[in-house]
Amino acid sequence: MNVRDLLDRARHSGVMIATAESCTGGLVAASITDIPGSSDVFERGFVTYSNVSKVELLKVDSGTIARHGAVSWQVAKAMAEGALRNSEAHIAVSITGVAGPGGTDLKPEGTVCFGLSSVRADTFTETRRFGAVGRESVRAASVQHALALLDSGIAEMLK
Repeated sequence: MNVRDLLDRARHSGVMIATAESCTGGLVAASITDIPGSSDVFERGFVTYSNVSKVELLKVDSGTIARHGAVSWQVAKAMAEGALRNSEAHIAVSITGVAGPGGTDLKPEGTVCFGLSSVRADTFTETRRFGAVGRESVRAASVQHALALLDSGIAEMLK
């Protein structure tokens, strides 16, 4: 995913972006803000690594976390919607997952849930299983996938 192209599309369409990240620890926001001029389109990023921060900063319902776990499409959805609601952005992407090492039988290493919320569409969620390829690789794949989701979301907003 070419981040410059993503930012150009957002800039030309007047779309502001927010991120809500857990297992990537702000890497999506960093990849966007590495590009000069990104302040034209990047509104803010939330790094909500702990469950408490998800509740406090994004207003994720603690009951949702208790019922489904932090790594779930339900929490990814709530994170994306919370980032959108608690920012001036038009589109927000969220990531929550098990980068590794570790995991469980139900949520093994490499399980990552994504959310994409925008002012023009229902929230989209997706769970990817990148496999036990190592923490760095899971995080890198998650960043690329989140950027691709933002790109497709911006394209949908322009239709």
